Amino acid sequence: MSWKNQSGGPWGSGPRGPWGSGPQSSGPTPPDIEELIRRSQDRLRTMMPDSFGFKGVILLVALVIGGWLLSGFYRVEPDEQGVVLRFGKFIGITQPGLNYHWPYPVETVLTPKVTRVNRVDIGVRLAEDSRRPIATAHDVPQESQMLTGDENIVDVDFSVFWVISNAEQFLFNVQNPEGTIKAVAESAMREVIGRTDIQPILTGARQGIETGVQELMQHTLDQYKAGVRITQVQLQKVDPPTQVIDAFRDVQAARADAERAQNEGQTYANRVLPEARGEASRIDNAAQAYRERTVVEARGQAARFLKVYDEYVKAKGVTRERMYLETMERVLGGVDKVLVDPGAASASGGNGPGGVVPVLPLNDLLRRPNSPATQPQGAAR
Repeated sequence: MSWKNQSGGPWGSGPRGPWGSGPQSSGPTPPDIEELIRRSQDRLRTMMPDSFGFKGVILLVALVIGGWLLSGFYRVEPDEQGVVLRFGKFIGITQPGLNYHWPYPVETVLTPKVTRVNRVDIGVRLAEDSRRPIATAHDVPQESQMLTGDENIVDVDFSVFWVISNAEQFLFNVQNPEGTIKAVAESAMREVIGRTDIQPILTGARQGIETGVQELMQHTLDQYKAGVRITQVQLQKVDPPTQVIDAFRDVQAARADAERAQNEGQTYANRVLPEARGEASRIDNAAQAYRERTVVEARGQAARFLKVYDEYVKAKGVTRERMYLETMERVLGGVDKVLVDPGAASASGGNGPGGVVPVLPLNDLLRRPNSPATQPQGAAR
């Protein structure tokens, strides 16, 4: 073979083979392992005192092992769970407090925060600005623009709040949990928006959309066994595209005016109808009362007439005289009276007041006790 003509054999290192130390090439010389170990031992020996013998070495080894074992203590905070791994394999969950595991590299512990509420924003990015105390929001159209069920475009910005429900699944089943949650949230929102018309989305269907997206996200993440629980989905902004937002606002204003006019008409109807029903009921009740009163009065008059007739039959003259007097009392009781005595006019020979007899109005005087005519002369002065 051609390599036999070479002085170093197939490895180019001389007749002693690949492990020998034949003729060296012009490159850098590799370090000698045995020489390095010997030099390290000599250096360690010079650092230790002369009295440091075998017992000292044992004590040093014991101290090292003790420190290694003590490094296995760890603390889990109240908002965390301890996930223990043995040579990278999951073996158990530890609760908050002081715990122990075999030190590294036998066992390791991961402590995810299982009670902290995390937030993912879709359709908007918050950018920190050192010149402003409040973060600036930047819209991301490729995430927020969605197609509705009636083939309109709507711009939806929303936030998703989530917590860790299963630490083992969260750490080992999903490589990028936050990115996965964001992708699932965007997909669920597009599906729910795609089933809904634009008008309910812009007006009163916000709560239904949030609930539908939350349920759909939770179902999808449970299928992934992501160990995540969605606590809330919150719509931040729901608007039409910028190019047509003015037209949509005009339509919404017209719908609002129509709804306001309808509400005012309903309010007027609610006010007028009860009043009309009450007035009709009052008139009906008054008619019923009038009828009852008239019927009762007629029956009373009939009964009175029968009683008078019975008395009349028993004593016709007395009853006739009494009826005459009572009738005259009713007729003349409320009018002014003038008495004319024909005999007095003939006796005076035509002179005098013509037979007119003055009548003292005793009834008027009795009805007016404070009149000047009844007051004493001293009081009148």
